[in-house]
Amino acid sequence: MVKVTSHGAELHVDDLYGDRRPIVLVHGWPLSGEAWKHQVEAFSDAGHRVVTYDRRGFGRSGVAADGAYDYDALTDDLEEVVRALDLSDAVVVGFSMGGGEAVRLATRASGRLAGIVLAAAVPPYLLKTEDNPDGPLPPEGADGMKAGLAEDREGFLPGFVRDFFRAGDDVAVSEAEVEAALGLALQSDQDAALACIDSFSRTDFRDDVAAVRLPTLVVHGDADGIVPLEGSGQRAHDAIEGSKLVVIKGGPHGVNVSHADEFNRAVLEFVNSL
Repeated sequence: MVKVTSHGAELHVDDLYGDRRPIVLVHGWPLSGEAWKHQVEAFSDAGHRVVTYDRRGFGRSGVAADGAYDYDALTDDLEEVVRALDLSDAVVVGFSMGGGEAVRLATRASGRLAGIVLAAAVPPYLLKTEDNPDGPLPPEGADGMKAGLAEDREGFLPGFVRDFFRAGDDVAVSEAEVEAALGLALQSDQDAALACIDSFSRTDFRDDVAAVRLPTLVVHGDADGIVPLEGSGQRAHDAIEGSKLVVIKGGPHGVNVSHADEFNRAVLEFVNSL
C-alpha cells in the first residue's frame, strides 16, 4: 500500500508487483478499489502488476482539499497514480464511473498507456438530453438518485447496491456479495458521493470517446439495468474505431463480480494481445 497525493487529496493505492504489463483498475460509484477483489487475484496470478486505488472521497482515500469531483480533477488523480508508480505500457480498466477517467486519460498525451477497457462504463454520455436522445438516464432519474442519497442515505444505498447486481428480476450474486458491496458504499464521504452523481450522470464524453486512439475493449452485461448496454457500451464501441465489444449474457451492472471468470478472461485476452 502506498499513498499518492493529488490536488491535496491523499489517495490510497494498492500495488501488486508482477513481471507483465501493468493493469490499473478504476472502480465504480459508490465503491472503492476493494470492489476489484475478483480481478486482483486473477490478474496477479497471470503475472501482471495490478494497481487499484480509491477515488478521492471513497474507501480509504481522503476527501478533495479543493472540493473538486469533476472528471478533470478525477483524471488528474488517475494520471498522478500512474506517474507516481512510474507505470508504462499499462492498461487502464474503468468500471462504470471509472470509464470516464479511462477515456479522458486516453486522450491525454501521457504516453504511458497501451490500451483501455471500458467495463459497464458510463461513456459516451449517460444523460438523456435533446442533443443526446439515446442517453439512457433521464434528468429526473439523475435528480432522483441525488435526492434519494441526500435525504435518506441509509435507505438509498442498500437498494442501489442490490440493483447493481440485478439481472431482470433476479439478483445475480450471493447475499454476501451484496453486503460486501454495501459495506464499501457506506465508506463513501457523503459530499463526494453526491458530487460524483453529477459528474458521472452529466459529463458529456462524446468528444473524448471520439478522440481515443488506443486499443480499446468494451465489456458490458446485456442485463445491465443501471448503465444499459444499448445506451453506453454499444455506443462507445461504435464510436471508437477498431474497438472490440464483448457482451456478457445475463450480466448485470456488477458484471465483474457476477460473471468474474468470463469478465477476467475477456480482459486478460485483450491485455495479452497488445
